[in-house]
Amino acid sequence: MTDSTISAGEAAPGFLSRERIVAKAGFNRWLVPPCAVAIHLCIGMCYGLSVFWLPLAQAIGIEKPVTCPDLTIVGALFTTTCDWPITDMLIIFTIGIVVLGLSAAVFGGWLERAGPRKAGVVAALCWGGGFIISGVGVYIHQLWVIWLGLGFIGGVGLGLGYISPVSTLIKWFPDRRGMATGMAIMGFGGGAMIGSALAVILMNGGDFINVDLPSLGHWQLHFDGFRTATSVGVWQTFMVIGAIYIVAMTAGALGYRVPPEGWQPDGWTPPSNSHAMITSGNVHLEDAHKTPQFWLIWLVLCLNVSAGIGVLAMASPMLQEIFAGSLIGEPQLTFSALSEAQRIAIAAIAGGFVSLLSLFNAGGRFFWATLSDYIGRKNTYFCFFIIGMILYGLAPTFAHMGSRALFVAAFCIILSMYGGGFSTVPAYLADIFGTKYVGAIHGRLLTAWSAAGVVGPMVIGYIRDAQLAAGVPRAQVYDRTMYILVSFLLAGLICNALIRPVHSKRLMKVDMEGMEGPHDTSTGSHGIGFGGFSFGTLLAWLAVGIPFFWGVWNTLLKAVTLFS
Repeated sequence: MTDSTISAGEAAPGFLSRERIVAKAGFNRWLVPPCAVAIHLCIGMCYGLSVFWLPLAQAIGIEKPVTCPDLTIVGALFTTTCDWPITDMLIIFTIGIVVLGLSAAVFGGWLERAGPRKAGVVAALCWGGGFIISGVGVYIHQLWVIWLGLGFIGGVGLGLGYISPVSTLIKWFPDRRGMATGMAIMGFGGGAMIGSALAVILMNGGDFINVDLPSLGHWQLHFDGFRTATSVGVWQTFMVIGAIYIVAMTAGALGYRVPPEGWQPDGWTPPSNSHAMITSGNVHLEDAHKTPQFWLIWLVLCLNVSAGIGVLAMASPMLQEIFAGSLIGEPQLTFSALSEAQRIAIAAIAGGFVSLLSLFNAGGRFFWATLSDYIGRKNTYFCFFIIGMILYGLAPTFAHMGSRALFVAAFCIILSMYGGGFSTVPAYLADIFGTKYVGAIHGRLLTAWSAAGVVGPMVIGYIRDAQLAAGVPRAQVYDRTMYILVSFLLAGLICNALIRPVHSKRLMKVDMEGMEGPHDTSTGSHGIGFGGFSFGTLLAWLAVGIPFFWGVWNTLLKAVTLFS
């Protein structure tokens, strides 16, 4: 139902239903992106969970871990007297990413029917609730509860939250598909910048604000932290963050609106049929995965993400082992020769490297997706693969030259393209399969992310360990890895080159659910124009912009240590 009139005897649509959120005349479409960004800034914290691993590894011992000999992974799940090994906690992230892809695939079709508001609220309850459940798990010291909360339940929230705005944004911005999805998915890349900084302050104490402003004086907002002599402060932090995420994500979900069927901006002309890579129709959800185009794009995403996520997972040890003493002005010292105090110092510098990569990961999502509106999605992915192969191939050379600046610059660009791959692919799918089922099709495609989340870190970690076991110096153990990642990108380049428009026989003539297909739907603005600046949009963008730039500021402060 897209009409606001309710027939006699017909039940009114529910508060969370899709029919309830069809936009009316006068609506400003620029109110929708900040709603999507609000949700993605919250679920993006999945990339920042590593800030909890060290304190959780000494949740009982407080100052140092209480270790138990021969503790198995099953034993770790149920022990109440031993601290958990970090390797057993890393599984939480793996579970979350795998469940993200699976839930996006399974629930994508339901999302298209139920609408983004209902999906967003469910995502808020699952992701925020996952933190709260995990807080209980930390309090009673049961690792299986944390796996359940942040891994499985939280993973469902990640999947639904990630795909909930995609279809809606593409339909609201048919003239700027890449930019629209780039804005939202940029939030996912930037979520860890906010969430990890917030978590550290909540656990250990610190200043949310500490600045001197001309004519306004000194502004400081300090929090002492939840850490005490008997607690590392994690369970309390989980509770607070979970509550914040439920509120913020629910607010974003309630702000969603969908355009009326057939809506398009006044004066905008759809791309002509002569544009080879943009379809003029729609492919049904149940037919999309039967096409070679779906699996080629699946491989394109998987290979691009495998290369980037592997680097992201090993960024800190990679910088430390390659540059070692040169990071602290002692270039003659190898990693093995560093003292404990020196290792702590270079670990802090490597933390700045990781922060800088996170910033480029977020910024690349908006930059590359927006650029794709002008050069096309296929050409954008050609840029990812060609530039990526060059930079991965040159990275060992930069390392052997001892050029920290070139090495860091190369990986900042690489991570920008890693993020750009995520934000460009929804528009790529809309170009190939049409917009009608793009949200659900995107959900199924995200299983490529699940696969890459396992393959990428495994390849880099396994090759690193094998090289070390073979006696290769630590500064050189990543050389072969970089060349293998070049082969990943070469395979992705070939897959991207093979993508062609979907055959016309796959395009819907009449919707399989009994509704008229897209060619029979009246089009027009329905009283809703291009949108623009208003006081309401200003408030909406400030609500997500202030925390985002707070996270950027904290990230830049950490990154300064890399070159200071």
